[in-house]
Amino acid sequence: MEERYQLNKELAQMLKGGVIMDVTTPEQAVIAQEAGACAVMALERIPADIRAAGGVSRMSDPAMIRSIQEAVTIPVMAKCRIGHFVEAQILEAIEIDYIDESEVLSPADDVYHVDKRQFKVPFVCGARDLGEALRRIAEGASMIRTKGEPGTGDIVQAVRHMRMMNSQIRHAVSLSEDELYEEAKKLQVPYDLLKQVHDSGRLPVVNFAAGGVATPADAALMMQLGAEGVFVGSGIFKSGDPVKRASAIVQAVTNYTDAKLIAELSSGLGEAMVGINEQEIKLIMEERGK
Repeated sequence: MEERYQLNKELAQMLKGGVIMDVTTPEQAVIAQEAGACAVMALERIPADIRAAGGVSRMSDPAMIRSIQEAVTIPVMAKCRIGHFVEAQILEAIEIDYIDESEVLSPADDVYHVDKRQFKVPFVCGARDLGEALRRIAEGASMIRTKGEPGTGDIVQAVRHMRMMNSQIRHAVSLSEDELYEEAKKLQVPYDLLKQVHDSGRLPVVNFAAGGVATPADAALMMQLGAEGVFVGSGIFKSGDPVKRASAIVQAVTNYTDAKLIAELSSGLGEAMVGINEQEIKLIMEERGK
C-alpha cells in the first residue's frame, strides 16, 4: 500500500513545471497536447459553464472521457465529486491516469472525502491552506493544487491560497520540536506530515496552482509565487484564440522569470475570457471540502 502511494507521488512529480488544461472534446485535447500541455483534464463543461448553468454538476460521461483518452498520448485526468468514492471507482475502472476530487463539481459528501489510499490511481485535491493540504495528503492525495475560484478568470483567490500556504510552511519550519505537536493539533493534521514540512520546507507532494489563470502573466505569477505547475480551466477555450493562448501559457510557465519573453507571448493573443470579479461571485466553490 505504502509502496503504491510512493509511486503515485513520484508519478505526480513527472508533471512538474507543466500546464494541465481543461478540455471538453477530443479536438480541444489535441490542441492542448500540441501546445505542450503535460496533461489534460477531461470534463463535460468547463468551470465557467458549470458556474453559469447552476444546478448539480456530476462526474463526466465515461464515454466522453474515453474519447479524449483515445485522442491523445499525454496523461488524462478526470474529476469526481468530493466524497463520491463510486465515481472514483468508475474512473479507476476506465483507466484514467489521475483523479481530481474536485470542488468544481457539487460535493456528494459534506463530511468525508474519498479514502484515496483504497485506490491504485493517483489523486489530485484542492487546498486553500497548509491544514487542508496536509489533511488531503493524509487521506492519500498524491498532488495538491490551490483551489482558486474556478471559472472566474480572477487570479486573486489562487494568489491568496498560494501565499497563505507559503507563509504557513515558513512558520512550520521555524517551530521547535515541541511546538510542532501543538501546531499539528491546531491545523488538525498528522504530526509526521507536519514534521516532513518542517524538515523539508515544502509540501510532501507536488503543489500546482489552479483557479482563475487566464493569461501568460497569471501563469508566470503563480510560478514565481512558488507553484510547481499550473492548471488552466476556462482561461484557454473561453478566449478568442485558444491555440495561441494555450501555447503562450505553456511557454510562460517554462520561462516564468523571463519578462521580455512573457511580454512577447502576451502580445496579440486575442480576447481573454470575460472574467467574473471576486465580489460578483454568487457561488463560492473554494469553501467546498475542508
